[in-house]
Amino acid sequence: MLTGEMKSKIDRIWETFWTGGITNPLEVIEQFTYILFIKQLDDIETTKEDEANFLEIPYKGMFSAEFQCCRWSKFKNLGSSEEVYKLVSEKVFPFIKNLHQDGDSAYSKYMGDAIFKIPTPAMLSKIIDGIDKLNLSGEDTKGDLYEYLLSKVSTSGTNGQFRTPRHIIKMMVTLMKPTPSDFIVDPAMGTAGFLVESQTYLRKNQADLFLTAGLREHFNNNMFTGFDMDRTMLRIGAMNMMLHGVENPQISYKDSLSEMNSDVEKYTLVLANPPFKGSLDYEAVSADLLKVTKTKKTELLFIALFLRILKNGGRAAVIVPDGVLFGSSNAHKQIRKELVDNNKLDAVISMPSGVFKPYAGVSTAILLFTKTGIGGTDNVWFYDMKADGYSLDDKRQVIEANDIPDIIMRFNNLEGEDGRKRTEQSFLVPVDEIISKEYDLSINKYKEVEYETQEYDKPSVILGRINRLETEIKSGLAELEKLLED
Repeated sequence: MLTGEMKSKIDRIWETFWTGGITNPLEVIEQFTYILFIKQLDDIETTKEDEANFLEIPYKGMFSAEFQCCRWSKFKNLGSSEEVYKLVSEKVFPFIKNLHQDGDSAYSKYMGDAIFKIPTPAMLSKIIDGIDKLNLSGEDTKGDLYEYLLSKVSTSGTNGQFRTPRHIIKMMVTLMKPTPSDFIVDPAMGTAGFLVESQTYLRKNQADLFLTAGLREHFNNNMFTGFDMDRTMLRIGAMNMMLHGVENPQISYKDSLSEMNSDVEKYTLVLANPPFKGSLDYEAVSADLLKVTKTKKTELLFIALFLRILKNGGRAAVIVPDGVLFGSSNAHKQIRKELVDNNKLDAVISMPSGVFKPYAGVSTAILLFTKTGIGGTDNVWFYDMKADGYSLDDKRQVIEANDIPDIIMRFNNLEGEDGRKRTEQSFLVPVDEIISKEYDLSINKYKEVEYETQEYDKPSVILGRINRLETEIKSGLAELEKLLED
C-alpha cells in the first residue's frame, strides 16, 4: 500500500493537473501515465546499460543516438521550462507513440491516437518535478499508484473502473500457478493487473522459459490476451505490459459479451474480475452465451463466456458478486449447475465486503474451476476469508490479521482438508450435498455455527452488585469532598 507521504505527493501532482485545466479524472490518469511511462523507460534503459557494462557485453538500447535527448535524465534538467515543453511535446511524445513500428502491436494500435494535452510549460515542469520525487522502486508500487489514481474517479462504481486490489490479484495468480505453456486471458482487463502479475509469477517461478526460444517467443507474443472497451485503459494496459517486458501482448478493443467476441476454446487460464454493470439487452449478447444461461445479468453471462473460451482442461479464477452463489432465478441455478455438473468446480473463496473499499462495499467470492465438459466435481472446497491484511473500512490500513497465506497453503494441500469440521474456516463439501441444496454455493449454507449456552446471574444478584457499586461511589465522593474542604 502507498504511504501517506506518497499519497500526498500524488495529490499535489493531481492538483497541478486540476488547476491547469485538465479536470476529467480519466484524462488526468492518462496524461499522468504518459509522463510516468517516459520516466520509467529511462529507468529501465539505465538498468540494462549498467548490467551490460558489468557483464562487458554490447547493448543496443531503445534510445538511439538521435533520441538520447528524449531520456528523462537528459531533459528534466534543461535550462528552461519552455525548452523542456518544446522537447517533450515535439520529440519525446512522438517518440513514445512510435516505439513499436509494427502497426499490429497492441502498443502501436492504442498509442496511435494518444494526445499530449498538458497545456503549458509551467504545468509540465511542475508535473515532471513531482513525478521525479516519487519512489516507484517497490514491486507493487506502480499498481498501487494506479489504484490510488483510479479511486479518484467518482463514477468508478458505475462504469466498472475500480481496480482489483493488488494483493487479491497476486493471491489468485499464485493459486492458479501459471505455466510457460499457458494461454492467459482477462476479458475485462482494465490496466492489465492480472496479466502483469502472471508474467511476474512466471519470471520468479519459471525463469527457465527464457532459455527456450519457442517459450520465450510465446511469452512475448501469444501468452497474454486482454480485452477492454475503454481505449484509455487499453493504452495504460499496453504501456503497463511493455514496461514489464512483454513485447507484444494480444490486447484489443472488444465487447467480450457480444458477437464481436468469437473466441471458442482458445485459452488455458482465465483470470478476471469483470465489471458487473447490471443487465444488458438480449440483442447485445452473443447467442452462444444465452444458450448456456438465458439472462441479461452480466455476472452470469461472464461465467458462460469463461466456459466457452477455455480449452478443455483450462482453469479459471474469477471474482463474482455473492448473488451468483445463491441467486434463486432459473438463470442463477442454471449457471451453477453448469459449473458443478458439466465441469469441475474446485473451490469457492468467500471474501469480506470491505475488500473493494473505498470503491464499493459489495460482498464477493472467488470461483476456481476447471473446464472439462463432462463433469468431474467431487468435493468443493469452501473457505471463509475474514481478513486480507488490511482494515475493512474505507481507509484500508495494514493490519496483522491475514488469511491469504492460509488460503494458498490449504488450497495446495486439499487432501489435508478432508475431515475438517464445518465449524472451521475451511472445509470440503461433497457434490451430492450441493446438488441436494439446489446448487447453492454460499458458504453459510454449509457452515455450522457452534452456540454456547451463556448463563447469567439472577437479576437480584446483579442488582445487589449495582447497589454495592453505588455505595462505593458515594463513599468515594464523600472522601473527595472532605479533602477539598481541608
